[in-house]
Amino acid sequence: MSVVFNFDARLGLSIPTIQGSWTELDKEYQEHILAKWETIRGTIPDRVKIIEKQIESVHLQLTSEEDFERSCQLNLEMAELASIINDLWIWFRTTPTVTSATA
Repeated sequence: MSVVFNFDARLGLSIPTIQGSWTELDKEYQEHILAKWETIRGTIPDRVKIIEKQIESVHLQLTSEEDFERSCQLNLEMAELASIINDLWIWFRTTPTVTSATA
């Protein structure tokens, strides 16, 4: 049983993957993983702000775009950025706790 943090290029941060059952990990290892996750999790609001600025930039381009195909591309880009923000907030709300298989 272990937890691996893999960098997700789309989200711009490392995401934990539990190999096995969380409750089967010993308490000290869980605490170590939670401390690492809290450090990563703490970067999410700043990451969201950066992406929001990207959305604002794309939206500004969209307001003056007259080419329909380019407008569609910009809309898709904004939708993808919004999707990333949504996923980041889901990860931000993910707050596991230390548990014990013997508790």
